[in-house]
Amino acid sequence: MRDPEQTRQKILEVSADEIHRKGFNATSLSCILARCEISKGALYHHFANKMELGYAVFEEVYAPAFIALWQPPVEAEDPIQGLSDFFSSMSKEMSCDELVCGCPLNNLCQEMSGVDEGFRIRILAMQQQLNLLIATNLSRVSSQLQTDLDFSQVAYFIVSTFHGSSSLSKSSLNKELFDKVIKELCRYMGQLKR
Repeated sequence: MRDPEQTRQKILEVSADEIHRKGFNATSLSCILARCEISKGALYHHFANKMELGYAVFEEVYAPAFIALWQPPVEAEDPIQGLSDFFSSMSKEMSCDELVCGCPLNNLCQEMSGVDEGFRIRILAMQQQLNLLIATNLSRVSSQLQTDLDFSQVAYFIVSTFHGSSSLSKSSLNKELFDKVIKELCRYMGQLKR
């Protein structure tokens, strides 16, 4: 007999992978069932429908992983240097194929925020959580930064520039664009310091 919690986790992992590779709308439940080797009944025992499954993937897989990825650089002793190192490392280590596939969270946000209110609300909450994380840590080192900075605005600018560089590179199949924008973002962040 299967462990229900392990089955649920497997469904979330497989669904997260399928959504990342194909997008939410193109992901089929039959493919998820086949990969998980479970029946429809087992899936519907855990999730009432595809939308509920998508919300769970967002809330339990994508959003926590995304926030956890940003925490170490932002919570570093010097968050500006932490973020610069984080972005520079990504620029050096990320392959063109990884950029073409895109950030799973960013892909889902772009696909679903305009068409489903449930996703839009969840996306907004996650964006606000990340913004607060960055703004709070910039505020923590405010004595080292330019005066009159709106930390919330700076945080949104940093995140939107990062996501924009990913989207630009993905749509153009050009990693060099990502590298150039990231280099400029790091230069901007450096100028925040006194």
